[in-house]
Amino acid sequence: MADKINAVKGMNDILPASVPRTDKLPDSALWHWFESTVRTVLSRYGYQYILTPVVEPTALFVRGLGEVTDIVEKEMYSFTDSMNGDKLTLRPEATAGIVRAMVEHNALYNGPLRLWTIGPMFRHERPQKGRYRQFHQLDVEALGFAGPDVDAELILLVRTLWRELGLVEGQHVRLEINSLGQPAERQAHREALIRHFEAHADVLDADAQRRLHSNPLRILDTKNPAMQAMVEAAPQLMDFLGAESRAHFDAVRAVLDAAGLAYRINPRLVRGMDYYNLTVFEWVTDQLGSQGTVCGGGRYDGLIGQMGGKPAPAVGFGLGIERLLLLVQELGLAVPSAAPAAYAIVPSAAALPRAMAAVEQLRAAGVAVVQHAGGGGMKAQFKKADASGARFALIFGDDEMARGEVTVKSLRDGSGAQVARPLADVAGWAATLQSSAAQDTTS
Repeated sequence: MADKINAVKGMNDILPASVPRTDKLPDSALWHWFESTVRTVLSRYGYQYILTPVVEPTALFVRGLGEVTDIVEKEMYSFTDSMNGDKLTLRPEATAGIVRAMVEHNALYNGPLRLWTIGPMFRHERPQKGRYRQFHQLDVEALGFAGPDVDAELILLVRTLWRELGLVEGQHVRLEINSLGQPAERQAHREALIRHFEAHADVLDADAQRRLHSNPLRILDTKNPAMQAMVEAAPQLMDFLGAESRAHFDAVRAVLDAAGLAYRINPRLVRGMDYYNLTVFEWVTDQLGSQGTVCGGGRYDGLIGQMGGKPAPAVGFGLGIERLLLLVQELGLAVPSAAPAAYAIVPSAAALPRAMAAVEQLRAAGVAVVQHAGGGGMKAQFKKADASGARFALIFGDDEMARGEVTVKSLRDGSGAQVARPLADVAGWAATLQSSAAQDTTS
């Protein structure tokens, strides 16, 4: 027998709940529930779905993210196309690709756009809980909108998503916000930071020394305990903001205050990419250990021009799906059941044609039915029906067929109650079956 070939380390299979596994990765039903909830929420806010390639030119991320970011320096899966020598990269994030697509297709010609996508991203990191080499993101972008109202809209959109998923803001997740100001303000702050860090060079670790002159803002995000006191004493960007930047930030806060959304201003909150300005935000949790950020974003008004398009403002966020679903599991939140409404039991081969015709009518009426396959006696088929999680068993036995009926037996309420339904009028009782099954929608 040939040796097994396993998945690449840090790249995981998303499997049905019925497939046993030793890890605690979310099953495909949980993913499906999340994606369905996302589509519902995003449609309420007027955001349109977009798909971009998984592979992009390496230059896109070097230009968009910055050459001295950890992603570009250490984490990208890059390669040379053996056919034509092009330098390509598996996308490490979604925003740069969406902006590239908008510029390439002149998509903002007719005005601003609200967009979203879901898909796999790739970073060569050390795999750990909630952090993988292939991971998936929900990415939401509002392109062409300059005002603070859209910054606030995106933050409130995330709150709506939390509520639809059963998460409570302030309890399960909490909001932190900051302003990065404009380039000139950041430059003045950058120079002050460098002076501060140079005065404490003996405290800087190797990463901080490397970033000192290339990207000193990232030093503020250090997790090194030995540097925390020095970082806390560093100049704060908020002290360098001009009147317009402060007014923008205050306007965002006013909307959040009016909406009753609590937040904390975190002056050390920065983003990992170079393209951010003005509003930045993160939703964080204490339930996942060190991997506390589940959603982060902000405004990036310079990126579209940087990518070769006509300069236009933009704001967006990314949400790590694996990390969020781990949080849902950790909290034990109730999620809709993926079980079918009914399981069709057909102990006799002679009954199969009529049984399958009835099952097809039920499906056409919107009822989820699993048809037993592979033969077996009544007892074995009931065992399969119970394992499926279905609320009802549909019994197409010889006696039922002789009467032109199917027996509908309850599997979940402990009563074992059963009722006969006519095969000649499946459409007439399909709705009753559907509504009864809908009473058992959580697991």
